[in-house]
Amino acid sequence: MNGISSLPNYINGQWLTSNATEYLDVINPTTAAILARVPLSPASEVHQAAEAAAVAFESWRRTPATERVQYLFKLKNLLEENFADLARTITQECGKTLAESQGEMRRAIENVEIACGIPMMMQGTNLEDIARGIDEIMIRQPLGVVAVICPFNFPGMIPFWFLPYAIATGNTYIVKPSEKVPLTMQKIFKLIEKTGLPKGVINLVNGAKAAVDAILDHPQIKAISFVGSTPVAKYIYSRGAANGKRMQCQGGAKNPIIVLPDADMEMTTKIAADSAFGCAGQRCLAAAIAVTVGEARARFTEAIAEIAKKRVVGNGLEQGVEMGPVITSQSKTRIEQLIQQGVAAGAELLVDGRNPQITGYEQGNFIRPTILQNVSPTGEIARTEIFGPVLSLIHLDSIDEAIALVNSGQYGNMACLFTSSGAAARKFRYEAEAGNIGINIGVAAPMAFFPFSGWKDSFFGDLHGQGNHAVEFFTQTKVVVERWPNNWSRQF
Repeated sequence: MNGISSLPNYINGQWLTSNATEYLDVINPTTAAILARVPLSPASEVHQAAEAAAVAFESWRRTPATERVQYLFKLKNLLEENFADLARTITQECGKTLAESQGEMRRAIENVEIACGIPMMMQGTNLEDIARGIDEIMIRQPLGVVAVICPFNFPGMIPFWFLPYAIATGNTYIVKPSEKVPLTMQKIFKLIEKTGLPKGVINLVNGAKAAVDAILDHPQIKAISFVGSTPVAKYIYSRGAANGKRMQCQGGAKNPIIVLPDADMEMTTKIAADSAFGCAGQRCLAAAIAVTVGEARARFTEAIAEIAKKRVVGNGLEQGVEMGPVITSQSKTRIEQLIQQGVAAGAELLVDGRNPQITGYEQGNFIRPTILQNVSPTGEIARTEIFGPVLSLIHLDSIDEAIALVNSGQYGNMACLFTSSGAAARKFRYEAEAGNIGINIGVAAPMAFFPFSGWKDSFFGDLHGQGNHAVEFFTQTKVVVERWPNNWSRQF
């Protein structure tokens, strides 16, 4: 294998070489260097992990919550101690800047911290004397074996929307990392191993569709979390739900930001640029459409174009770089084709970021920030998730038209408003049909103690990741109604 290491799975407390017959190269999107080879594990290895997790569940569920969270306290400290190395690994395999990778790991750690409060978050409800001599109690119990199917764009953060809550509530867990970016989770599992967590409580299986389908079909896996594109989210949700599993599937997005004439334009354009071009636009909360209302058009258009042209693109490990590459050469090609599709449909290329030359990184998957203006609100480019550093500009005459545009979209992940008017802000947050709302915020990412929301084709399920939603998702309620004889004390 030319000196390139093949990644193992982690099952039942052991690092195991996969029996896979197919492997994929893990490629640094900045340099095109091969970092490792990831096995496309067969269904039998998912079965092995599920069986180990099912055995471990019987004792793990009986471990007091106060003891379970001690492993999370240890993990939190280990993540802090290895923070720099993990952030660097994310940049190497995912392409984002080091600052973005550091922000991602900070969010991951925040979720571990919140999950350490599970003894309080899992509290049930007691009501004495619902009738004479009868009490009623609601308690929470874990589901059993649960799993997560992860995307490529946040290899360190997104698994932690789910993982710490799942094991803290008494479940056992299987992680299927994205086959494009498996290295970060390899390192995190080595840290998990150091916590002394009982074998089988948490497992890692690398792979692609065969592994995913095995997770969806396995009878001992009771619940599945997923983050990715909407077509895949629909497939995973449908197949998993048909098999009787509890599902939470985060899909795609086409996030609009609305700019009113009274917005602080200097602040707005900076925030909008960071939202649209941060992480090379490869995040489900990236601004994809900027809707200028009335007189905001000229000032915003000129300012955002200037910022886009000046954004420093290159190796995310280098100081001063503000944007890295997209994940694969196939992604680069697809994004550039969509840009051309927009132009063919009548949009104007205000800033063209296609085919840049990044000195020293000619093999990287780079696209510079791109801005399309005069995009038709009903055109295909305004409806398609590009998932790259491309911002479409649309002009409307009123906030009512802007809100109508927001609500007409297929997706409902995020919508943001920039204004100095409290009345406009209140109207927008009340009427806009999206799960995450920003007011003078470009990336309305909830803190770990709030659920990561999403509406319409951006989410399939009822309970989201993070916070109390995660606790509810990973537990089932049991109501106990009990009566004891009035003379019970005489028995002792």
